[in-house]
Amino acid sequence: MPPNDPSKSRESMPEKDDRRGDSDDSSLDERLQRLKSKLDNSQLAAKTATNGPDNAEKSKGAAGVGQAFRLSSEFIAGVVVGAGIGYLVDTFFGTSPWGLIVFLLLGFAAAVLNVMRAAGMVAESQMRLKPAHDMDKSPQDGEIDDPAEK
Repeated sequence: MPPNDPSKSRESMPEKDDRRGDSDDSSLDERLQRLKSKLDNSQLAAKTATNGPDNAEKSKGAAGVGQAFRLSSEFIAGVVVGAGIGYLVDTFFGTSPWGLIVFLLLGFAAAVLNVMRAAGMVAESQMRLKPAHDMDKSPQDGEIDDPAEK
């Protein structure tokens, strides 16, 4: 048979493919393992990034928007309630427009105070923080206010 016989080359080809197939499989397995490890690393990095500073900045932004809505709603509610009370006073007593003007200004002042309290610029009244039974008792001259000092 001639050296360039197609039947022999076909027969010898599968042997080469089988041998190359084993080496190709092992190299493919190695590549697959490397890709899996890279993918795992990138997924881990993505998880870390979502819990990192970018996510903190997003939550701060959301908290800021929530605070802005709260402050604006407190202000609007105070003004609207003051105007409503003023309108009712004018309707029942016939003092138009003085009841509306006075209570609108009072509502505005209450709204500003509520916004400042909510923003933390003005402290709560100390009377609200004490229990009612403690407000009746006031230390007399010479008495000690703190029970731990007695």
